[in-house]
Amino acid sequence: MGTKRSFNSPVNVLIERLRKVPMKVKIFCGVLFAVFALVALKLTITNHYYFFIASETVHVAGIIALIYKLFALKTCTGLSLKTQELTALFLAARLSCSTLTEANIHTALDLISLFATLFLIWMIRFKLKSSYIKDLDNLRLYFVVVPSAILAILIHPFTTHWRLVRIVWAFSLYLEAVSVLPQLRFMQNAKMVETFTGYYVFALGVSRFIALAYWLIQIYETRGAYLFLVGSGYFWFLAAFLSEMVQSFILADFCYYYMKSFMQGQILRKMPV
Repeated sequence: MGTKRSFNSPVNVLIERLRKVPMKVKIFCGVLFAVFALVALKLTITNHYYFFIASETVHVAGIIALIYKLFALKTCTGLSLKTQELTALFLAARLSCSTLTEANIHTALDLISLFATLFLIWMIRFKLKSSYIKDLDNLRLYFVVVPSAILAILIHPFTTHWRLVRIVWAFSLYLEAVSVLPQLRFMQNAKMVETFTGYYVFALGVSRFIALAYWLIQIYETRGAYLFLVGSGYFWFLAAFLSEMVQSFILADFCYYYMKSFMQGQILRKMPV
């Protein structure tokens, strides 16, 4: 009886109806939902600085989920060491800049994330290395690190002072945009999604949506002028915005299937084809 009631629940009925509609309608509904979410964020968050705090707080929550997994299950199955190494690298790069320019709560959250990520790396490399599947974590790091470094040298905030710091800052932003690729590659190779790893990747997706919302609201309020702020390098803000877009699109597909599984009362166990 309970199974039948669950099957006929409003959520399942809605899922079934959405499954039957054409793909164009699904895309339109997704875009409409994103627009409503942006409007809600704009109306509820008056200080734009809170977008960054919320984004990094969600990221920290995702890392905490991974730490809990390592302690509770005593295994790192499903985790990409390379994604954690890239995360530590871009956080260290960003911290080296922010501590020299403007130390604030943003810096403190980055510091917490860095220490937690370094702890994850230590656990995977030494304590739980027997459960780490190296063969599935096969994305070569120089494929993402080298292009990020070259792009940072070419396009970065333009200032007469602290130029090296600005290049490192740009490098951290570009590297962050692609740091999740090894984890997604790992899950594609494994053809499965471990539960807590799914929580972590979904948290990254939510984090990036919040950060992207900041950019979209700023662009809307300045009628596009925010992308070309004078004195910051003509292409810098545009490149930074595109980096946010790239990372959001990388995670969008996973988050879509994760939410779909969640609404159906299930756990996403297989990567979408």
